Parts: sequence; C-alpha cells; structure tokens
Amino acid sequence: MDDTPTLFRDARWLRQHAGQLLNFYYPDCIDHTHGGYVAQLSDHDGHVYDGRTKHLVATCRLVYNFSVGELLDGPDWCRSAATHGLQFLLSEHRDEDSGGFAWLLDGRDVTDGTRSCYGHAFVLLALATATKADLPGAREEVDAVYDLVDEHFWEPDHDLCRSELDADWEPTSTYRGQNANMHVCEAMLAAYEATDDRRYLDRAYAIADALARRLADRGDGLVWEHYTDDWDLDWEYNRDEPDHLFRPWGYQPGHLLEWSKLLLMLDRHREEPWLCDRAERFFESAVENGWDDEYGGFYYTFDRDGEPIVTDKYYWKLAEGIAAAALLADRTGDDRYWEWYDRFWEYAWDNVVNRKYGNWFFKLTRDNDVHPDVDQSPAVTVGYHPLSACFEVLERAV
Repeated sequence: MDDTPTLFRDARWLRQHAGQLLNFYYPDCIDHTHGGYVAQLSDHDGHVYDGRTKHLVATCRLVYNFSVGELLDGPDWCRSAATHGLQFLLSEHRDEDSGGFAWLLDGRDVTDGTRSCYGHAFVLLALATATKADLPGAREEVDAVYDLVDEHFWEPDHDLCRSELDADWEPTSTYRGQNANMHVCEAMLAAYEATDDRRYLDRAYAIADALARRLADRGDGLVWEHYTDDWDLDWEYNRDEPDHLFRPWGYQPGHLLEWSKLLLMLDRHREEPWLCDRAERFFESAVENGWDDEYGGFYYTFDRDGEPIVTDKYYWKLAEGIAAAALLADRTGDDRYWEWYDRFWEYAWDNVVNRKYGNWFFKLTRDNDVHPDVDQSPAVTVGYHPLSACFEVLERAV
C-alpha cells in the first residue's frame, strides 16, 4: 500500500487495531466457571488449548488490556471485563494471610505459590491502569502492593529488586535479573501517573538509574540481563541455554527498545539529559545489532560483539520498537525515527499480525514462517505488548 506509512500513524487506525486485539480475546477469555480469564487462546485461530491454568502475569495483563480499552473509549464490555479480572486477581491470586500473589492457579487452586517480583510488578501495573480507568477497588490497592514490593523485594543498597521468593517470602535463588526490575520501573511510572504520588516516580527513576546508567556503564554501555546476588554482572548465566524463553544469554534487542521507551516516559517527568541520550543509544544498538537486514524483524538475542545468537522472531520486540520509535520521533523531532516506526509496522503487518483474527503471532522463524510450537506459547501472551504500543503512541505521539 502506497499510503502505509500515513496509515500506521493515523489515530483512527491505531484505535481500530487496538479494538481488534481486544476483540480477539473477548468474550472467549472470560471464565464464567472459575472466574478470571482463560488466557490460552491459539495464535492461529483463537481456540482454547488450556481452559484452567491461571497465570498471574496473564491475569494482570488482561486487566491492563481491558482497562486500556476503557481509557480508549472502547466497547462497553471493556469495563466489565477489566472489573471481572480485577476481582479475581485480588480474591484468588492473592493470599489472604501474607498478601502475596500466587504465580499459578488451576482453576482457583494454587499450584505454584512462588512470589515473583516480575509477577508483582504486573499486579501493580494492572492496579495502576485500572485506577486510571476509575475501576472500583483499584486505587486503594496500589499503595498496598507498593508496600509489598518495598518490604519483600526491594534491596535499598542497590536500588533494585530481588527476583524471586517462596510462598513464605523466603529466598529461593541468588539470581538477580534486569527484566523484573524493568517491569517494576514500568509499573511505578504507571502508579505515579495514576496517583500523582512522587514516591512512585522516585522509585522508577532509581531503578532506571541503577540499570540503564550505573550497571550499563560497568559493562558494554547496554543493559545486560543477568546478575549475581551482589548485583555484579553475570556474563555466564544461561550461556548454555541461549534460547531460554525468559532468561536467555546475550543482549535482547526487545528489552533495549523497552528501556528506550521507559526512559522517554521518565523524561516527561524528570528533565535530565541522560534519559533521552540513553534512550537513543539503546534504540540504535537494537536496530544495528538486532534487526535482520535480510528478512526483517528482530533477532531474539545478540552477543557482546553484536552478532546474532538466536534468530527466531518474537512478536513483542516489534511492539516495543514501535512505541520507542514514536516516542523518540516525538521527543527529538528526528524523522529517521518515524522511518523506523513505519518499517516496524510494515514488517508486523506483513508477517506478524494475524489478519484473519486480529491478534499477533507469538513467534516466527528467521525467514518469517509462523513457528511450529505456536500452541505451546506461554499463558502470558495476551496481546499486552502491541496494545500497550498502540496506547502509548495514541497518548503521546499522534
């Protein structure tokens, strides 16, 4: 299409695409038997391949999705769908005695009570976004979850969070990772925007300063994924598992793009030059080392020399690139970022968006075939990344 670049920057088109993402999950994701959501819908055709598993992150992301739908003046059912999931999150995922949120449920039965920092970050994000959408019961829970994270995960000597605890809040691992902290930063920003409480902004900034500046400068100038319990860079963690779904070895261009976006979101509230400078640096590294010039799309990972490691293409990296490119274009006035924005959307539209059903395919091969293990994708895959990208672009850049 000759008008594709203009189309992807059109607010009406972005709203329509956000609506298509929500329509893919609703109403099939509403679990009327156990409560909460059914998140396991096939990327191919939307059929439910697991109707019982309740993943904490999937529950939170769907609360986020439908809250965003409400904020975008979407269909009337967005509000009821978000409220439905929020009630389940607070009543079934949450342990009444400890206040912590369980990682996995089978129906309403806890099967994994792990207290995950990553999971609790998404609880806070869901509550903050529900607060923006003025859902009943959300605002009073934001502070409570902040207190949980502060008490159990926060390591004040490092200005970062530990990764994982057991159901009794006892340590289970010495591993420390940037991914959970990145999403805590995201959640704290959302909480600040929902409440105007400065402590959330200060916490988001502290995490960004620690990872995107202090620790990045100890390495290659980029955000490394893995650390020891003393927050030293762990260059060897999972080197033998380069395709690990959540903790691969190497740099992830998608996380560099996600940090680029978050730093620009912080830049709206804290006018410090390094925020935009690092956002540009991380974006440039992601597209220089992570973009596949032959087939398009982002590699999963690249090594410290900038060479690709795992060449599969995951959908979420594109979504983060779309948001980062739009925010950089808006912040800097450099049209080159809009060119990247259009390139990301063109590739996504041609290869990743499931035109028949409106969702995004989870993973492609390097040469852009839908990956054969599509129905084994994790239950956290519920359209949060592309919907978030549409929302952020609509809110800030078009």
